[in-house]
Amino acid sequence: MSDRLFFAHPTACVDEPCTIGAGTQVWHFSHVMRDAILGERCILGQNVFIASGVRIGNNVKIQNNVSVYTGVELQDDVFCGPSCVFTNVTNPRSQIARRHQYQRTLVRRGATIGANATIVCGATLGRYAFIAAGAVVRGDVPDYALMAGVPAARKGWMSRHGHHLTVTDAEGRMVCPESGWRYSEIEPGVLRCLDWPEDRPLESTG
Repeated sequence: MSDRLFFAHPTACVDEPCTIGAGTQVWHFSHVMRDAILGERCILGQNVFIASGVRIGNNVKIQNNVSVYTGVELQDDVFCGPSCVFTNVTNPRSQIARRHQYQRTLVRRGATIGANATIVCGATLGRYAFIAAGAVVRGDVPDYALMAGVPAARKGWMSRHGHHLTVTDAEGRMVCPESGWRYSEIEPGVLRCLDWPEDRPLESTG
């Protein structure tokens, strides 16, 4: 649409009113419902559905055939792989209306959700978490966690740059092979990056 700061393919449906940031692209047969909020520089692939009231941050990439339902919030830099699934009710029945029972699902900054993964409603996915393809997440996920399986369990840690953290330095800290940034468990099940300013205030002082 030439009169707008975002691009919508002619086959896309964008209901008014909604908010879509500059540089966002809405591709073939996708549908953005009224009162949805999308940030800047997002990409919605083919056949993506964004429900009313959904909030999506900046630089979010949603691949083909994904529905983001009311109650779901995606923060900046989230990646949703093809055909991944969100829910917003834990016990749906066709003949019983449960619209007043929608649960919140929060996907924090930088998280990746693999193709065909399912995120059961009510969960919070931590920053830069990595959900493997086909995994079924039924609860909260820590920052940087690598989750796989049905039900999903933590199989390790992933760096902010998307690498499985296995290499350690002389002091036993995990090192990202791409960035060289160091990571350490400040307590069991809690990983922090020692070289990323966003993490430094969260480090243990003990």
